[in-house]
Amino acid sequence: MTIKLYCMGESGNAYKAALALELADLEWEPVYVDFFGGETRTPEFREINVMGEVPVLVDGDTSLTQSGVMQMYVSDRTGKFGGNTAEEKRDILRWIMWDNHKLSSQAGMTRFLMNFLPEEKRPLEVIPFMQGRLRAAYTTLNTHLEGRDWIVGDALSNADMSCCGYLFYPEPFGFDRTEWPNIDHWLSNIEQTPGWKHPYDLMPGSPADRA
Repeated sequence: MTIKLYCMGESGNAYKAALALELADLEWEPVYVDFFGGETRTPEFREINVMGEVPVLVDGDTSLTQSGVMQMYVSDRTGKFGGNTAEEKRDILRWIMWDNHKLSSQAGMTRFLMNFLPEEKRPLEVIPFMQGRLRAAYTTLNTHLEGRDWIVGDALSNADMSCCGYLFYPEPFGFDRTEWPNIDHWLSNIEQTPGWKHPYDLMPGSPADRA
């Protein structure tokens, strides 16, 4: 049975799940959700996800929300990306939780404010504050990646696919990978992974579609 991922190309959190599905070679298909058209606020979508968010993964009778849970599901099904030892599994979970709190949440909000919110509604005093928090997160990640190819262990894991969720997007939000050499090297490793795709190539929906 084909796994369905309710998603949109602009969502970095959806990208985390889509990339895990793609690189695990599972049979899946994206189901486009028109976030900017208000679809996630409709009663019909709330039947799919009461939280009113993308992504949502549906595999037969299994329905999952939150990208980190979906990554764990992929690992449970395939044995990939979840770590080889108990220590690695804990460390991967540690970085997923760090990303959700310190990196992706800040990057997603800042990118939205700077690119998808009408200019007259942008809280200009908030954006520099958010970018400051992001720079602290980039520093943490860049320092950790010194001398490393991957965040945990010696291979791509869910920690990498979580932390990279927003870092391949072209819209400006205060991230220039050339300023962070260890992050740049790590992102290049992900890009060179067989089967890797950019979020706008992996999922339907991009700013160009709405231009």
